[in-house]
Amino acid sequence: MNLNPLDTLREKRAEQRGTPAASPSQRRATAASPSPREPHDTPGIVRTTAPDRTAPEASAVRHRNRNQPFFARIVNQWWNRLLQSVYAGSLSEQDEEYASHSTHRDYIWNTLGTSIWGMSFPVLTIVATQFAGAEQAGMFSMAFVMGTLLMIAANYGVRNFQVSDIDERVSFTSYQINRWITGVLAFVAGMLYCAVRGYDGYMTTICTGVFVYKLIDGVADVYEGRLQQADKLYLAGISQTLRSLGAMIIFGIAAAITRNLAVASVGMAVVAVASLVLVTAPLALLETEKSRPARGREVIGVLTQCFPLFAALFLFNLIESIPKFVMEGALPYENQLFFNALYFPAQGILLTIGFVYKPQLVRLAGIWANPRRRRRFDLIIAAVIGVVVGITALMAVFMNWMGLSLMSFMYGVDFEQFRLLALLMVLAGGITAAIDFLYAIVTVLRRQEAVMTLYLISFAAAIVLSLVLVNLLGLLGAVLSYLGTMTLLLVLLIMEYVRIRQAIARERNPFSSRPRRG
Repeated sequence: MNLNPLDTLREKRAEQRGTPAASPSQRRATAASPSPREPHDTPGIVRTTAPDRTAPEASAVRHRNRNQPFFARIVNQWWNRLLQSVYAGSLSEQDEEYASHSTHRDYIWNTLGTSIWGMSFPVLTIVATQFAGAEQAGMFSMAFVMGTLLMIAANYGVRNFQVSDIDERVSFTSYQINRWITGVLAFVAGMLYCAVRGYDGYMTTICTGVFVYKLIDGVADVYEGRLQQADKLYLAGISQTLRSLGAMIIFGIAAAITRNLAVASVGMAVVAVASLVLVTAPLALLETEKSRPARGREVIGVLTQCFPLFAALFLFNLIESIPKFVMEGALPYENQLFFNALYFPAQGILLTIGFVYKPQLVRLAGIWANPRRRRRFDLIIAAVIGVVVGITALMAVFMNWMGLSLMSFMYGVDFEQFRLLALLMVLAGGITAAIDFLYAIVTVLRRQEAVMTLYLISFAAAIVLSLVLVNLLGLLGAVLSYLGTMTLLLVLLIMEYVRIRQAIARERNPFSSRPRRG
């Protein structure tokens, strides 16, 4: 029995190509025979010696590689592999060199990549404030908010749809075309918004750099989704880590040297493009099966089927951003920095709750599938909501104790004046985390289409509250409008969840609601 996942993968692909697969013993015999290429002394990475090198030359190359620093050696190995694949004429037809089914590495690198990606906005705004001041940092924050919305539009809610397409009913080539279409359209929409708002050259340049960076995030997601689809999620995590770290480092260096956020934003965009071209896309093509050609109906089908997912996600993030857009027209840009800085601890609550419940979604779906365990399902929901309350309370205590002092040190701005706003924002963060969890539960119940109406109501409320409160109370009004909108959405979601549960109960027992005969 063949227990090696790479052997199984090779046999499967050989069957798909119609050619017999070599057995493990045949491969071992071939490996033991003399070969014109000397293998590199790091197993499973890349071969670096040319076919015509003599044994002494190959030995010298191996010795020189061993003496290189670890990072330089990894870069050289990857660069050599990339060049060899380009010379061969195709990335997709090369042999894979990294194993799948590595749960431990998947968890470590996915957590690391997601965490660094999530921390990029706070870190970049801190750097921007320290080197360019609160006003310019506020401009950068506004551009990042718009860039995040554009990234969500480019993603189009396709990632989970793509990853769950285990039978590959839609080709990876079709997914790529779909993502490039949505990415280009999102970029055009962003630049049109800049033109309509009448931004000057400096703000437009900041926006352009940030938009490119965030849209590369969106486009790279389809390649990282392909790696996850091939059960190599850790490679996707490495890709995300390199892109996010590279962007933060270059942004920080450029901001420190020039004190100009437009230059720093363009540098960040250049690094993002380079990471996509040199790492993310080649890695996905080299380490996954060659895709069949695209089909127009597949591209259109993905756009059609994923529209509800895109609409719900985009609308929710737009609701969160409404106070920021209203502030842009009514308050100085430094208020964008203050609002987002106060929001980051609240976002920490949302991320923490996500780490608590998202790994359990499959288990929750299994519990719900058994009608006898529905009471346990309700208890789990109550327990998670209790965790949300507890984490929110702890965050409020931390912010009141030393959080504001720490923020003042990091940003170089006095946040003690915003103590009340910080506590209100933490409360809003807890409510947002509860909303995120309840939406996931509604999805488990397969009733997510019912949420769109609630989002539309909350969107209208967000516009009205923001326009009134921001113009009356300034930054305090922005925080209050955000808190009020999230509270309304949570109440609507709870009411909808109760209604869904009652409807499901009636479906199980259709006679329960009939009146008794006298």
